[in-house]
Amino acid sequence: MWAVIKKEFKSYFYSPTGYVFIGLFLIMFSIFFYIDVFSYQSTNFEYIFYSGATILTFIIPILTMRTIAEERKNGTEQLLLTSSLNITKVILGKFIAAVLIVAITEICTFMYFIILSCFGKPHITTALVTLFGFLLLAMSYISFGILASSITENQIIAGVITIGFFILTWFLPQFNTIFTNFSLINIFTKFPTGQINIADTVTFITFTISCLLLTIIFMQRRKSVR
Repeated sequence: MWAVIKKEFKSYFYSPTGYVFIGLFLIMFSIFFYIDVFSYQSTNFEYIFYSGATILTFIIPILTMRTIAEERKNGTEQLLLTSSLNITKVILGKFIAAVLIVAITEICTFMYFIILSCFGKPHITTALVTLFGFLLLAMSYISFGILASSITENQIIAGVITIGFFILTWFLPQFNTIFTNFSLINIFTKFPTGQINIADTVTFITFTISCLLLTIIFMQRRKSVR
């Protein structure tokens, strides 16, 4: 699996994908940072992530839409399905590589924490809990993005499906409060308060595992057909 992780991770930087993702992420975060600090005179690091969570909806597909769809389009999926590598390890390798890109980007956001420390005293524990929740949200989004990529050979369609699903989860709670627990962003907004809710953490992890399992099952069936 390490070979897959290494290959996928490098591929993000051999192409513009990794740079575009990190660049867009930090540009948007810089805008939110400016608004929160200079417009609202806030030194709370976690406030940036309230707005920042919406960014993931539109940029996570940059990482995920090519993961499997590109393999199928280029004809390399055949090699993937017939190789000695376990499908589970392949999917997990692709997933972990994408998560590493997000983790690196999150580490970069600490520069905002350092800047805020010059103007006030941002709470380090709350900041770490926020980053933890943000990573869980990103993992959930990545897992669904890979699932969407596994059902089509068109990267654009995979990206549209991913974005469409995320936007749908935004608006579901407005139709009925019963859907509140299905809105991943709503669940994330509890983390910037500085408290880790076990139920919310389990929800993120369960969603992530479910999407990865569905992807593995789908790929296993394609392998058996061939």
